[in-house]
Amino acid sequence: MARTSAGPRRSENQPVPVDPKRVLHIRNTAIVSRDVAGETIVVPICRGAGDLESVYMFNPLGRELWLLLAEGRTAEELTNWVAARYAVDAEQAFADVQNYLAELREVGLVQTT
Repeated sequence: MARTSAGPRRSENQPVPVDPKRVLHIRNTAIVSRDVAGETIVVPICRGAGDLESVYMFNPLGRELWLLLAEGRTAEELTNWVAARYAVDAEQAFADVQNYLAELREVGLVQTT
């Protein structure tokens, strides 16, 4: 009996399309973050102790998103969280979350799975 497929056949070497809203983002374990005087300070522990360019601080929204990233979140989850708490539509919230995550990835503060 011949097998049939419900859709087009995918080559084993073709990458599976990934929805960026569903990629899990989680904090890099090689960093330390602390709340000091109402601000969140993040320092990668793999860099030199005197490297002040490796110290990051977040605004209040960035701090809240950072706390959510401790358990890992998708961009969609973060977007929904922002849209529910701030006076922005989902499209603007998604753009802001994507920019925030891109900046964190660029400096190595988050990883994706």
